[in-house]
Amino acid sequence: MKFAGELTVKAPRERVYGAVRDARFFASCVDGVQDLQEIAPDTFSAVFATKVAYMNFKFKVTVQVVRAEAPREIEAKVEGTPLGIVGRLTATSLTRLTELGEETRIDYDVDAALTGKLGGLGQPVLRAKAKEMERQFAARLAAAFAAPAGPAA
Repeated sequence: MKFAGELTVKAPRERVYGAVRDARFFASCVDGVQDLQEIAPDTFSAVFATKVAYMNFKFKVTVQVVRAEAPREIEAKVEGTPLGIVGRLTATSLTRLTELGEETRIDYDVDAALTGKLGGLGQPVLRAKAKEMERQFAARLAAAFAAPAGPAA
């Protein structure tokens, strides 16, 4: 499954890049991320809890930043296993930052594959969940940059 989208933040590109590269800040913008741990440089583990349709899921995930070109692009690889059921999540994401005057446009592309029970839910349900997560992430990111001090860069 492929997901793509864009959002705009009222902050300079360098500041947005620094915030997005900060794993703790990024995780704070994603609903359901728990127990974030750095396990190696640019590699993190966490538990991700979410509800899809009528089912609750928890994943043990590992996120590795495989390429970072400041302040333009970040590419990451995500691998995870759901806790309590058989299955697997793998994804790659590419995030591009474009300066638009005093704002920054964030374009992202995610290519995800799910197996097991979650994969059986079907793409329409999973796409709806991804859109909901995108809206929550965008709102939290915008709120962080709208705060008087803004996130640390």
